[in-house]
Amino acid sequence: MPHVEMNFDGLVGPTHNYAGLSYGNVASLNNAKGISHPKQAAKQGLVKMKTLADLGISQGVLAPQARPDVNVLRRLGFTGNDAQVINKAAKSDPILLSACYSASSMWTANAATVSPSADTADGKVHFTPANLTNKFHRSIEPETTGRILKATFNDSNIFEHHAHLPENDHFGDEGAANHTRFCEGYEQPGVELFVYGRHAFNTAKPAPKKFPARQTIEASQAVARLHGLDEHNTVFALQNPDVIDQGVFHNDVISVGNQNVLFYHEQAFAHTEQVLAEIQRKMGQTHMHFIQVPTEAVSINDAVKSYLFNTQIITLPNGDMAIIAPTEAQDNEAVNQYLTTLPHLNTPIKQVKFIDVKQSMQNGGGPACLRLRVALKEHELLAINPHTQITNNKFIELNQWVDKHYRDELSIADLADPNLLNESQTALDELTQILQLGSVYPFQLV
Repeated sequence: MPHVEMNFDGLVGPTHNYAGLSYGNVASLNNAKGISHPKQAAKQGLVKMKTLADLGISQGVLAPQARPDVNVLRRLGFTGNDAQVINKAAKSDPILLSACYSASSMWTANAATVSPSADTADGKVHFTPANLTNKFHRSIEPETTGRILKATFNDSNIFEHHAHLPENDHFGDEGAANHTRFCEGYEQPGVELFVYGRHAFNTAKPAPKKFPARQTIEASQAVARLHGLDEHNTVFALQNPDVIDQGVFHNDVISVGNQNVLFYHEQAFAHTEQVLAEIQRKMGQTHMHFIQVPTEAVSINDAVKSYLFNTQIITLPNGDMAIIAPTEAQDNEAVNQYLTTLPHLNTPIKQVKFIDVKQSMQNGGGPACLRLRVALKEHELLAINPHTQITNNKFIELNQWVDKHYRDELSIADLADPNLLNESQTALDELTQILQLGSVYPFQLV
């Protein structure tokens, strides 16, 4: 295919653990302090990538962050060599230590916002790493994320990389988890939907009362400006504050789009009819399929537990669309019943494929959380670092790398073990050679 939407999945890092760090994410809190299985998690992620590649989807991989982040611990006053820093943090502030160990970069929907060249003023593909200011354990990601993105999309004539937004909650940015794009063909100009949870500078506007709204309209507007978008190809929509308070911490937990399809829960947006009308108006002659799931068919609780909307909608080589859903959606009676009927409706979605990503799901991220979408023209696809693309050989090589370096189990108590730092750095140093990224981690830049 000369024009594609390529999926880049985050490789689960060696320190994958359940620390329950994400307030507002029900699954993360419910599984706090459980035993995690890093090797199994990484292999589940790789199987997901290979499954999409086998379906004919262009599939890539993004490297994880280096964890624990000892540089952050040093900035916060812990001194000595690496082992001493970890020992001191484990004794005096184990919660902080667990935050610096987080493998949350696996959810690359939060890595950045991407605008394809068909939409931007300068005709380049634009990337802005998310600052993720709402959660400390994620706010320490964007600089390394930026280096990984530049090493993956490394032709400056084709790809434009921006710095992340100012590190303040007024510009809280969660990346593509609150962004989707509609188009007729991936190479054609489209309409980019930015979903936000609150106004930072106008606190009189609606906002959730229980859980935080992580994305501000000010951040969404800033990203649109950086990417050279304009009012004709952008829509800014307020997420329903009530569903945020029910555990819908990102828009991709309550809606998902692909080409001319928006699949959403009827409670997803604050002003649904206006949002849909604006999307259709700006899409012009392209007919949009707005697939609304009513509350009477699937409750918000069932949608959050099953991650019905944290699914991927992909376009298959034959032109049909398919939903890639977690097995939890199959296990939920109401959700499974809905998905059974969906392919028979008058929409482009003709298949539902279930995939096991339980290790990710238990920490609060489904299939859509695990991938960053990049729409590419043929010459742009050829400009990507080829070593980051999933092939049969790359799949085998990465599985062997996981087998060599990852632990089978990890408990919160294990985070006090300095050997875990050494294991992680050794693994990631080798990974940068496999993916030919160069030096992207702080421990490699010393």
